[in-house]
Amino acid sequence: MSSIRRNSILIFSVGVSIFGLLIMLMLAFNPPIIHENSFWRKPLVGSIFSLVCVLGIFAALFPKHCSQVSHLRRGNIHLTSPLTNPTSHHPDCGKFLAHVIRISKRTFCAACTGLLLGALIALVSTGFYFFGGWHFEEVSFPVVLVGVVGVVLGFLQFKFRSFIRSMLNAFFVIGAFLALVGIDELAESLFIDLLLTAFIVFWILTRIQFSRWDHWRICSCCKSPCEVWGVKKK
Repeated sequence: MSSIRRNSILIFSVGVSIFGLLIMLMLAFNPPIIHENSFWRKPLVGSIFSLVCVLGIFAALFPKHCSQVSHLRRGNIHLTSPLTNPTSHHPDCGKFLAHVIRISKRTFCAACTGLLLGALIALVSTGFYFFGGWHFEEVSFPVVLVGVVGVVLGFLQFKFRSFIRSMLNAFFVIGAFLALVGIDELAESLFIDLLLTAFIVFWILTRIQFSRWDHWRICSCCKSPCEVWGVKKK
């Protein structure tokens, strides 16, 4: 994929993501007057969001199976050799130190670790709210605002390093959950819940595009021979 096309897709995704956040804020400030009281709204939305969390947990636990990092290209260099780090889908390269955390002499992807933690918390919280009777009526508006902040910080996480990056990724998922339940309390609308769930999925995909763009940017700007990946000159 050319850099122009990659950047165009990312810009489009960011634009749609910002539009979704604005829609969420608009609904928070001006929730619909007419509410739906269907008993199956919460179980349906909760089941869909739970599925999103489970898929996110799988992706975080098995990042190599969900990543195309092993096929990065850098200029006229084709990087194809297998990953050498057994617990992270990043190469053992100093350029990626901000992307990893080290625990007991093992290296983990900071983003995936945070996303895993956030998805587990969101999954448990989903059970309590959508199936267990939790309510946020009195604080639903600030809950939405905190959720939006979490999503925005999740998009900006690549500006930070290691554990902070991990915590912001966890906050990203938790923020998406908070925004959804806050709007659910305010709007009580199946259509709006499904719309926001679709935006959340789109935010996750945009977040993945940010990571891939960041990886590509690091490798494309690097002038050093890549001993970790192995090098095949064209």
